[in-house]
Formats: sequence, structure tokens, C-alpha cells
Amino acid sequence: MNMAMQTEQQSPSSEERNMLRDSVRGFVGQNWAKDADEAAQRKFWQGLCEQGLAELGRDADVGGLSEVSVVLQELGKANCPLPMIAAAVINLGLWKYASKDSKAAALLDKAAEGEAVLAFSLGDQDAEKAAGKLTQDGGKLSGKLQFVEAAALTSHLLVVLPKGREVAIVDLSAAGVTIQATRAMGTQGLYTVELANAAVESFAIEEGTVADLIHISRLCHAARAIGAVTEAFELAKEWAKERKQFGHAIGSYQAIQHKLVNSFTAIEAATLSLNYACSQYDSQDANWRIFSSSAFAYAAATLRQVSLENHHSMGAIGYAMEHPMPGLTERLHLDLNMHGGFRKARAELAEFYLSKDGGSMLEYDLGESGNKFRAEVRKWLQDNWIGERKDAYDSRLFSKREHDAEFARKLGETGWLALSWPKEFGGQARTPFEEVAYLEEMENAEAPRAGAEIQAAMLRVHGTREQQEKYLGEIRRGEAIHGMGYSEPNSGSDLASLMTKAEWSEEDNEWVINGQKIWTTTYWGDYILLATRTDFEVKPRHAGITLFMVPTSTKGITIRPMTTMYDGRFSNVFYDDVRLPDSSRIGEVNGGWKVLTGALASERGFVGAIIVSRVLHYFNIVCDYIRNAEVDGKRLADDPYIRDRIADFAAQIEAGRLMSINCVGLVENSEMPPHYAAMNKIFSSELMERFGETALDMIGMTATLSQEAPGAILRGRIEQYLRHSLMWVISMGTNEIQRNLIAIRGLELPRS
Repeated sequence: MNMAMQTEQQSPSSEERNMLRDSVRGFVGQNWAKDADEAAQRKFWQGLCEQGLAELGRDADVGGLSEVSVVLQELGKANCPLPMIAAAVINLGLWKYASKDSKAAALLDKAAEGEAVLAFSLGDQDAEKAAGKLTQDGGKLSGKLQFVEAAALTSHLLVVLPKGREVAIVDLSAAGVTIQATRAMGTQGLYTVELANAAVESFAIEEGTVADLIHISRLCHAARAIGAVTEAFELAKEWAKERKQFGHAIGSYQAIQHKLVNSFTAIEAATLSLNYACSQYDSQDANWRIFSSSAFAYAAATLRQVSLENHHSMGAIGYAMEHPMPGLTERLHLDLNMHGGFRKARAELAEFYLSKDGGSMLEYDLGESGNKFRAEVRKWLQDNWIGERKDAYDSRLFSKREHDAEFARKLGETGWLALSWPKEFGGQARTPFEEVAYLEEMENAEAPRAGAEIQAAMLRVHGTREQQEKYLGEIRRGEAIHGMGYSEPNSGSDLASLMTKAEWSEEDNEWVINGQKIWTTTYWGDYILLATRTDFEVKPRHAGITLFMVPTSTKGITIRPMTTMYDGRFSNVFYDDVRLPDSSRIGEVNGGWKVLTGALASERGFVGAIIVSRVLHYFNIVCDYIRNAEVDGKRLADDPYIRDRIADFAAQIEAGRLMSINCVGLVENSEMPPHYAAMNKIFSSELMERFGETALDMIGMTATLSQEAPGAILRGRIEQYLRHSLMWVISMGTNEIQRNLIAIRGLELPRS
């Protein structure tokens, strides 16, 4: 069951939201103090009302949930617990009903002007069962409501009545109403409201409204929590730059750097998930509730760990109550535990993915051209990658699935192996989102890889006309296979330390190459893109590197293949007096670093998308298996552990997909900072590992059976997937090195 995800921006524009963010931030900075007394809090709230913020959510022209989220994130940074969430939930979820009731509409209009201040409670309809218990006798209401925010500042309470079909308006100054402050998480801001035959008026709401109110309120609380944890993270980051231990700023120590990078990544993923869920609500996409559940489940499970890491980085100063950190921590935990916390959100996700007619991951709307191209690729695969050809390929051992020459040439006829190339090189000049559509469809079809995009990117910029005509033509037509000769025994992620030597022979008018490369993949292809050192004296080290395109048939090359743990193959490649003409050189002598980094930068924006597409595909496969599997006559999908794990990974994968699509958007706008691509690669590759491990836990020993073993399920793909996942955290620069890059370039932490 595939359904579309809308990605179009809704009005107001992102620029207008940034203006709103700046405005709220400035107002909060000038007018809010954490120790503000009740009079100061009322004055502050009045100021927010005068800016129109208490009216947000009533209609699109005023602003929707996306704008509410902006405001709440800023209030969260200031640890400001005033009743903005109540105002937002009422406007977004109840205004359309209240506006039909003259008294309710009049009260809400007064609230927008600050003449009335509203609190809100779901009562006994809350997913948090301790939130309240009510009994109704005509126009009288009795019972106790807990966890009501800012009730002492409010004039009226709107509470959902039992059965969930009406909302009562309670005058908090009326007889029969008692308000008592409740200390929770060691702080104030929540209240218990007791009603003893309190007179109320009510208005009707439609069936299903309560569920939507829970979703809206959860997203609002998640927004404020993200604001709080972001502010705490900024405090920890700046402290790491200043605090010295053992003569160095603690931010120069890798342990602290990696903690902060992990937190930075988690906050980014949570924010993207929240923003997307809010935008889907504002557009009233049919599936907005799934994205709401995903966003809250991810935030609630992940940001608590971020909060702990913030404290670890701050040390003892972070739990002194005079410091802002404790209050931000308390705010985070209160907000992320509302309405059943992530337990409720995960239960909703589990039901969506594991019910008997459960759904698969929803497709992104990639825009008109992206969606059209997705359909084109899917149709081509249905016509060309089915039947005997695909069956024969699928019957191969994984070790024999490196390449399918016939398929590559057939794919070359489409021109898609030059998908993103400029037309001057024979490419189709398609957009990054069309490229994502292609990658996802190829992954879903489990089609063999073809093409050589990194080499093609280098050649388009640095190749001679003759090189471009020869090599690009072969790549475009699917006729040639390219490998990479980068890593050496003492030069992995630290590529600048490579020692394979290329010397120019004036006598023979050719290059002579000696050295060793390891972990060379696609060694069985036609060419290896070889990185060599041509200057051993120059500083810095990366300035003395030169690249060559080396035919694998060249004399002096010795290849010693090795089997990988994921049933693939790579090799040690020895170069002994390998002789090449100067026409094999790519780019300038000693200019190879520029060639390398330029091409890799253009591709790193897609690495996360490639990995996440693979995770997504296997998630759908595993869910489909679980939905239809039984153990001792019981549905595997009904196992509480499995439901929780599937829901958890659904939220994580959704966050990873949003990081990837955001990365692709940055590529399209030529705004890709190197640290962002690294962050995306870390998130997706480690997600792949975690899901592979969990899939084994959920299914058990039968999932460990390899492809050729009797009784292997899903042709052994689950265990092979886990073994293959280990490669991605190492390839293209280990994740530890990537974290170092993010720490220095993204967070501007001091170098060690």
C-alpha cells in the first residue's frame, strides 16, 4: 500500500517563517525571564497576543501548524511554559467547531486579543490515562484533571467531555473549581484542576476529532522540546569550546566531539521530521497522521539521549539550578511524555505497518518531473527486469551478483547511465530529485549496478576532449566497468598519506607506477581510477597526488582477490613498473586532490539517499514477511517486542529519508556543505546496521540461514543484508573520520 508524500512548500513561505522566528526570538530575548512572577508572565503573554501569535492556526492566511512550530521552538529555547500550546491546539483543532457556537466563538476571539487566556485538557480522552477522570450531569461537570499547563494564568479551560463528542468551556473563576500547582520533573508550570459540579457550557465536535487533537498537541510539545534541547545543545557546544581540562579545551577531545556530533545529527533529524509532519498537516495530506506519529516517536526516543549527552558535555555545572540547563532538561522530558509519549506514537506506527492490510513506506512526492520519471523507470523495469532474466540473476549466489553485462548495456540504451550529466556530454541533465527517483526504483527492483558516476564527474570537469569522448561514451552506453584504486595498507580514510609512486620517465616518455592498493572493488572491470603520489616533498601532503585511468589489462598489474564477509569480492592490487602514457593522466600533475574532492563532493549528497533507499526496501520486505508469518499458530506481527521494534525503525527511517531528501535539495541549490553530507552518511549507514541486527532479533535463527541453506527465508537476504551493512560505515571515509569533519567544519570545535 504505497501512498504519496507531499513535499511542496505551503504558504506562508519559508522566508516568512524565518522572519517570524527572528521576530519571536527578539521579543523573547527582550521580555522573558525564567524567574518571571505571575504579573510579568501575564504581561509577556499579552505581548504575544498583540503580535497575533495567539491567533495562529485559525486559517492558512494567519498561519498553520508550521508557524506554530516556529513559535514553540523559540519558546522552548527560553523554557517558557505559557499557554501557547493550548491556544494552538484550540485554534487548529477546535476553531472550526467553536466558530459555529456564538458564545464559544466570542470567547476565542477574546483569547486572540489577550482579554481571555485559555487552558486546554483532553480529560479522560487523553492517551495519558492519568490526565483526568470526569463525570457529567447535564450542565454540571465533576472530576479531576492533571497536567494542565499554565492554569493559574488562564481564565477559562476547554476540556473534552466523556465520549469525545463535545468540548466544555469552564470558567476557572466559577464556583466548584479548584486549581492547585503541581511540581513535576522538579519544576512548576503544570496544575491540577478539580471540578465539583462546576457549571459548564459546551459545543459539539465530530467523531475522530479527539485523535487529531492528540496528534496536534503532540507535535506542539515536540516543537517546544526541540527548542529546549537545541538551546541546551548550543550551551554544551559553546562550553566545550571554552572549558579547559589538562591544558586543552574539552571540545578538542574526540570523545566530546563525537558526543556533540551525534547530538547535532539527532536534533537535525528530529527537526526535519517535525517540520515535515507539520507541513503535511497544513496541506491536509491524507497521511499526515502517520508522519505525526513518526515525528513524535523519533523525537521522544532520541532527544532524551541528546539531553543526557548535553549534561555529560557540560559536567557538574550543567546540574546547578542557577544554570539554564536543568530547566531545559525538565522541559524536554515533560513535553516528550505527554499524551502517552512515544509508546502511543509507536503503537500507531506498528498498527499501520503490521496490521493484516498494513502499509509500506510512503513514497515521496518528488515534484512533477520526479514523479513522472519514477513512473517511467518503474515501467521500464517491469518490461525489462522481470521473467527469465531477473529469475536467472536472483538465482545466483550473492558473490556472483556484482554485475550483469547484458542488463548494463540494455540500461545504457535508455541514456539513464548519464542521467544527471549536462547535455553537452550526451547526458539528460535531469534534476537531483529525478536522480533520487531512479535510485529508489533501481533499489526496489534489486537491479544490478551499472555506470560510473564518480569517474564520469571527474572526467567531465578534468578530462581532455579525447578522454571524454572515449570514457564517457563507454560509461553512458553501459559498455565499461570502472573500479577505484585509492586505499593502501597505511592509507585508508587518510587518503593524503598514500604512497603508491608514479614517476615520469623522460627517457621513455611515460609514467612508471609502483605500489600496492587494497580493498579495490570492481577490480574485475575494465579500468581502475588510480590515485598516486607524484611529489613526496611537497607540503601539505595532499598537494602531491595525481590520478590515472589504468586499464586492468596493463602489464605489471597483479590482482589478488579476496572474499568479503558480505559475499562480495575486493582485492589487493600490486603495481610493479606499470607503464602508462601521459594520456592516461586525469587532471593536472599534483592536482589529483582537487579532482578527487570535487567529484566526491558532487556524489556525497546522494550517498545517504542510496543507503536509505536500501534500508527502506528491506524494511518493507521484513514487514511483509512479519505480517504473513506465524509461530505456534500466532501471528508474528502481534508480538509486542516486534511491534515496538518495527515502529521504532519506521520513525528512524522516516527521519533518515528526510535528511536525505533535504541533502538532495541542497545539491539542487548548490548549497551542500561538506559536513551535512557526512552527517547524512553517518545517520543512514548506522541505521542500516541497526536495522539488520534487529531484523535477526525479530525473526530468529531462520533469518540467519544463508542463501544456499535449506529453509532459508527470503532467499537469505536478511542475514546477507546485515553483513553488507557493515561496509557502509567504513566506505567513503569511516564514520569516525566523518564525525571529526563535522566537529571541525560544522560545529567549529577546536582541533586537538
